[in-house]
Amino acid sequence: MAYTKPGVTRNRIYQFMRKRLLEGNPPTVREVQKAFRMRAVQSAKSHLDALVQEGLLLKQPGKARGYQLPTKHRMGALAPVVGKVPAGPFNIAVEDIEGYIPVQSYSSEQTIFALRVYGDSMIDAGIFDGDIVLVRHQSDIHQGDIVVAMIDDETTVKEFRRADGRVELHPHNSRYEVLMPDIENLQILGKVIEVRRYLEDIGFIEADING
Repeated sequence: MAYTKPGVTRNRIYQFMRKRLLEGNPPTVREVQKAFRMRAVQSAKSHLDALVQEGLLLKQPGKARGYQLPTKHRMGALAPVVGKVPAGPFNIAVEDIEGYIPVQSYSSEQTIFALRVYGDSMIDAGIFDGDIVLVRHQSDIHQGDIVVAMIDDETTVKEFRRADGRVELHPHNSRYEVLMPDIENLQILGKVIEVRRYLEDIGFIEADING
């Protein structure tokens, strides 16, 4: 079996478990081992134990098919991957959601969404073309925060700064210029709180999940 980073494999296992559990067909550890062609059952168990520890799964002791989805976190543990962020007041339109990715639990009062980054304007901040950024929607933005901003109908990831009474959006790549948008054309959608990078396409959890 070719080597893949643990985070990639774990995300795939989570997607597999969630699909089976929503279908009412919880798998055993050995079925997970077989599905992912792992040499040892302990490898599958380690991933499942990690998912339990992260709060993405529950385990009933003594039951071979004892894995469950935590009811109160079914959607709270998933962030929508938004392909296109609508203009105007912030709203995640259902038709713009490409799918979902698992995230650690967060307050139900917070809105967390994910965007795929295009371009290399933030590479010196460790954000590369194709990365997924998790964004917390909030209006309280501070100097130096990395934000997702919308200028007219275009979104961009930049460092937020205020200078001389204006807002500046700074790239982290010397080949790009600082953006100084007119305030009436600017909307800050939220603060980047996490960056994820996958070495291969993992596929998102389907957007039509009703769990």
